[in-house]
Amino acid sequence: MKKLLFGFALCLSSLYGSAQTNYEITINLKNCKDTLAYLTFYQMDKTMIKDTCTSIKNGKIVFKGKGKLDKGIYSLVSQQKSIFFDFFIDDDTQKLELASEIGENMLKELKALNSARENEFFDYIRFITKQNKDFQEIKQKTVLQTKKDTLALADVQVKFEKNIADYEENFLSKNKGTYIADVVNIKLEKVLKNIPKNKDVKSDDMAAFTYYRNHYWDAVNFHDEGTIRNPFFFKKIKKYFDSVIPIQPDSVCVQIDKMMKRTTPGSLFNKLLLAHFTYTYETSEIMGFDKVFVYLSDNYFKTGKAKGVYDDDVIERIIKRADKLKPLLIGAPAQDLFMIKAEDFDKMKQMGFENAKNSEEMTNVFYKNVNEVNKMFVKLSDVKATYTLLIFWDVDCGHCQKEIPKLLTVYDELLKEHKDIKVYSVYMQHEGEKYLKYIAEHQLPWINVYDGAHYNNAVEKYDVYSTPVIYLLDKDKIIRAKRISVDSIKKIISDLENKK
Repeated sequence: MKKLLFGFALCLSSLYGSAQTNYEITINLKNCKDTLAYLTFYQMDKTMIKDTCTSIKNGKIVFKGKGKLDKGIYSLVSQQKSIFFDFFIDDDTQKLELASEIGENMLKELKALNSARENEFFDYIRFITKQNKDFQEIKQKTVLQTKKDTLALADVQVKFEKNIADYEENFLSKNKGTYIADVVNIKLEKVLKNIPKNKDVKSDDMAAFTYYRNHYWDAVNFHDEGTIRNPFFFKKIKKYFDSVIPIQPDSVCVQIDKMMKRTTPGSLFNKLLLAHFTYTYETSEIMGFDKVFVYLSDNYFKTGKAKGVYDDDVIERIIKRADKLKPLLIGAPAQDLFMIKAEDFDKMKQMGFENAKNSEEMTNVFYKNVNEVNKMFVKLSDVKATYTLLIFWDVDCGHCQKEIPKLLTVYDELLKEHKDIKVYSVYMQHEGEKYLKYIAEHQLPWINVYDGAHYNNAVEKYDVYSTPVIYLLDKDKIIRAKRISVDSIKKIISDLENKK
């Protein structure tokens, strides 16, 4: 019941030709007690159900239907939703007969009755599994007491990796031009075999990495949808964007464009890739990578290239979200704020701002007192400092109650380091007495303000969907960091100064 390691398969000359128009997968699974089983396939990072067998008799499982199965790596899945084993389907294996048995010998006994290439694939899986098992046994028995022990184990690992690499190269050579060879190629790491030496007679790691990066996508077919129906493509693309290319928004945008151009416009491959990139960079926790999401909106969603990826209402929401984030990107000028000092709460209350029951009444109160209110505004753009910490918070927010005292400590430490820094502290509610009490009790020496005139809509302007939210601005009020933790402030400032 355990998922096989490296589940995928080969497509050698089959007994059935291209004339197969319907599919029929018959599996004789000895000792199987299940009454139903599922036929699933991989698609990017998902597993999709293709068919269900609801009448298993004496371990005989049959999946049968009209039309051909799409090329891909498929799985036999148990009634308990665990994978028995994987196999491949291509044009020549639409009528496939497999056999094995439940238990620890499932992989050992796994075979295809009418496909030599499928059996070669199973042999490959068995080889990989045994190599991994043998190495793990050696590793567990090895006691690493000295550097010499560690180096010796590393040498053993290299030998096992070479065994696998040699087997895979032979496999690819023998099955060149088949679907399963294409899948194995996706899994393979393209490494430089004869690494040149540098002047210190050491391996030239840069040359090795450059080769690896430049050959990463060799022979990967972006026009064949079978490329996305295996367990390796998603991992490969994730690794490429996480660790192979420069981890920088502009570089990511360039590589996304290159990859999208390699696909057929409007194809499933094209749509799933764009959906993956959109989700990845909309939800990225790496500061600044929302720039990629905004880029995708401007260059794919607004131009119609995302048509069919999502419903129209979803596309509209994505565009709206990206447009909201665009003014908040790293490097963008901070949008100005017109806030009221906390100590002016009573004045604002006397004017009637706290008693207005709706937007119309609020507008009337504002224009009735507009001249005086304009004099009371404390503008973010008027703050003079090398660094400005813009923080949105709430007195009753549990997380804020932990972070504000920490921020005060960090602020004091930065002042002692002679940093020219100010805090523009925005209270997100309108309970003035509570705000003033907190300021007094904690002796907050900041520019303590709130939206007393209900003029700014900071929630929308600065995307404040939870509190606290902290932005770091430079002397020109350019956003240099955003949504940062208090603990990271000093390091971010240090990094900015080191770049000067």
